[in-house]
Amino acid sequence: MIPLDLGRIQEILRIALDEDLGSGDVTSSATIPPEAQAVARYTTKQPLVVSGLPVVEQLARMVDSTLKFRYLSNDGDSVNEGFPLAELNGSARSILAAERVTLNILQRMCGIATQTSAFVRRVAGTKAKVIDTRKTVPGLRLLDKYAVACGGATNHRMGLYDAVLIKNNHLAFHSTLTESVNMARHSIAGTFQIEVEVSNLMQLEEAIRAGADVVLLDNFSVELTQQAVAQCRGRVPLESSGGITLDNIRGYAEAGVDRISVGALTHSVQAADIHLRVTPS
Repeated sequence: MIPLDLGRIQEILRIALDEDLGSGDVTSSATIPPEAQAVARYTTKQPLVVSGLPVVEQLARMVDSTLKFRYLSNDGDSVNEGFPLAELNGSARSILAAERVTLNILQRMCGIATQTSAFVRRVAGTKAKVIDTRKTVPGLRLLDKYAVACGGATNHRMGLYDAVLIKNNHLAFHSTLTESVNMARHSIAGTFQIEVEVSNLMQLEEAIRAGADVVLLDNFSVELTQQAVAQCRGRVPLESSGGITLDNIRGYAEAGVDRISVGALTHSVQAADIHLRVTPS
């Protein structure tokens, strides 16, 4: 699991709070005495995998450093409907000021972790690892990928800066796939792993012979993937990508690929159903 570097996301959290709070919560200021205290509990209304509690704690403290945050579960836990995830104690106004932003973050991250866990369970017993993609919400990539890890999958590259992935739009500038791999190899001097996307079995063989470290099988059917695995004979790791769903991922895993990238883990996830119940104390 990638570490959750709260320092790197401070600006993101600040923007999220400013977007919602602006100059202040006028409703709470108008209806709740400033001295009022409360206890608030985040509770899930569905079975889920927990992710994002340290972010919620950080957000709450950014609203009011005197708020007390108590963990009732931990990131990575699988919990049932009705399970309490965490608790806030302190100023009622501050708790309500933090309510929506903390819920938005927690619901998204738990949704990603829960969806990811479902994909991971589908490939259980095979050698295939489920991995994520760069199809994340702009600005939230660290949180999205952390949530994927909480769900039991593996993080792929964080961005364009930490791995080489030669795709069809890169190949358009070369006469052959081999030429593109050779250029990349000489340019990076072995610093990065080189992955190459291929669209047919002929390209697969060329990528292997060119020295690719990993080959991505782009939008191969399960049947074509089986042929690719047989042709590859374990010479390089193979990754399936494109059109992967909960219904078909098992077929790709059983075909024998080493990893399966799934954009749906992050690009179209459904937020988890979590509520925050506030009680005067």
